[in-house]
Amino acid sequence: MKNIKDYNLDKLEEELKEMGEKPFRAKQIFQWLYEEKVQSFDEMTNLSLELREKLKKNYTICNFNILKKQESKDGTIKYLLDVLDGNAIETVLMRYHHGNSICVSSQIGCKMGCKFCASTGIKFIRNLTSGEIVEQIVKVEQDTGERISNVVFMGIGEPLDNYDNVVNAIRMINHPKGLNIGARHISVSTSGLVPKIYQLAEENIQCTLSISLHATNNQKRSSMMPVNRTYSIEELLQACHDYIAKTNRRISFEYALAKDNNDNLEDAKELVKLLKGMLCHVNLIPINKIENGEFAKSSNENIMRFRDYLNEHGIVATIRRELGSDIDAACGQLRRKNL
Repeated sequence: MKNIKDYNLDKLEEELKEMGEKPFRAKQIFQWLYEEKVQSFDEMTNLSLELREKLKKNYTICNFNILKKQESKDGTIKYLLDVLDGNAIETVLMRYHHGNSICVSSQIGCKMGCKFCASTGIKFIRNLTSGEIVEQIVKVEQDTGERISNVVFMGIGEPLDNYDNVVNAIRMINHPKGLNIGARHISVSTSGLVPKIYQLAEENIQCTLSISLHATNNQKRSSMMPVNRTYSIEELLQACHDYIAKTNRRISFEYALAKDNNDNLEDAKELVKLLKGMLCHVNLIPINKIENGEFAKSSNENIMRFRDYLNEHGIVATIRRELGSDIDAACGQLRRKNL
């Protein structure tokens, strides 16, 4: 049966019309799903018994099970969620002074093969549906009783490789009758699927685009990120310039610093040349050491020197706060341990 959480409000209104029901019932169903977070149609008590029976006959409500939960001393919680078909995904809750952020997965496994990511080696199985993406947020809010204020698509999978489901999920997360999280509090990370960046620019969604850059020349980036063999740095940065021109939104560039690889001042100088004059921010990431991985974390001294050089030369750069390092919070680590 169809998962009712896969439908945005407009599509659900169409579904109800086809069932001979009034379209306004869709808003009521949305309220039950995303405000009340009910787990069964029987709990939707302002719907008629007849409609509830129709819904039970035609739809399911996706309710993930928590397989494993690890809580860090810093308040970060990592979830391993059963997606009800024998597979599992990761979701991470990160607590900040400004509110709670959630890192959601968009695929079961990943095709990108980035050498520094723990998701590498997790075989790609399938895309997550819109409802399965949204359910990660619902499940964490149910479990903690806390409101999620920020969503980042940086879990397992390449979000733009699951384009339609991710965009639909963003619209449901953002909708006032859905989870009502502001678009500017939603960030989508991509390894650099250039055609999809152009497509996203046309969606009129005010979310933040994050680009996993991680190197300043094609040779080095291709060795770290196979996607660069298809879409070069030059093509990627042109797409970024065009995205900014179209949306007037600042892009965030993610740069994971690996010891003796991409963390020296020459790399910093090259990065300044690449990004000079662009409406952007650089998020420096102390790389996580993964099992059998070839990259190691850069020293704190190098990380700070790299940040300071960028800031001194007109590129706004910050160092990502490390959360959940004691609970396998890097993307893919927990699932790899539980395969």
